[in-house]
Amino acid sequence: MSEVKLSATLKGNGYQATVTFPSGVSMSSAESYPTIPEAITAAALKLLDMPERIETLASGTL
Repeated sequence: MSEVKLSATLKGNGYQATVTFPSGVSMSSAESYPTIPEAITAAALKLLDMPERIETLASGTL
């Protein structure tokens, strides 16, 4: 089973959303969000916008 991490990192006056894949590749948002839950939600939505990554995770090649 693969694990994708969604995280929020302090950035300026808010939080930056980050998606980290098992391979160590991570993608962070350019914008910041006022709360941690909003940043985590943005990271989850970003992941859902990448169905090819989800398919690759499901096949175990990422």
